[in-house]
Amino acid sequence: MSEKSTPPLVVGISGASGALLGVRLLDACRELAVPTHLVVSRNAALTLAQETDLDLAAVGAKAEVVHRPGDIGASIASGSFPTRGMVIAPCSVRTMSEIASGVTASLMTRAADVTLKERRPLVLMVRETPLHLGHLRTMTQLAEMGAVIAPPMPAFYARHVTMAEAVDQSVGRVLDLFGLTWDVVRRWGRDLGPVGETP
Repeated sequence: MSEKSTPPLVVGISGASGALLGVRLLDACRELAVPTHLVVSRNAALTLAQETDLDLAAVGAKAEVVHRPGDIGASIASGSFPTRGMVIAPCSVRTMSEIASGVTASLMTRAADVTLKERRPLVLMVRETPLHLGHLRTMTQLAEMGAVIAPPMPAFYARHVTMAEAVDQSVGRVLDLFGLTWDVVRRWGRDLGPVGETP
């Protein structure tokens, strides 16, 4: 990657339910001409098969670079490799807990740890409910470390008709955190409600 090239966004897809979040994140980045480096956990392959009609090859084709989940020597495992930050979408509780502990056993959690230590944005789209106290304490710990916890909550005010629309809204709001504007997001004051008011 040359010095003048755009730093990539690292995208992780863990085995939690909601694999479409990661898929649509890759689609959005492609539309926005933002390069992506992808790492998919082994468990995510099972979730993709259950929840979508896509296999790993089809998902990988949406990214510029695909890394094997066990390749801890990959570029994204080093802080010297410049990135825009990282999103794990969806993020399982196991993945979240591993990042919080600092004991990283896979490329995905190692890349997340690197993102934190380099003070780059790390966004975790945690997919679990209800949450027990251990989950909440882990999320607090991660927030104190600098991560953004962004569960994919439906924006009811947007009056989405389909699940796909709700997924895109969540993905677009996460991209906002990186200064990336995806036009599919329905925004208060532009698409919804009067300007100057909040929902």
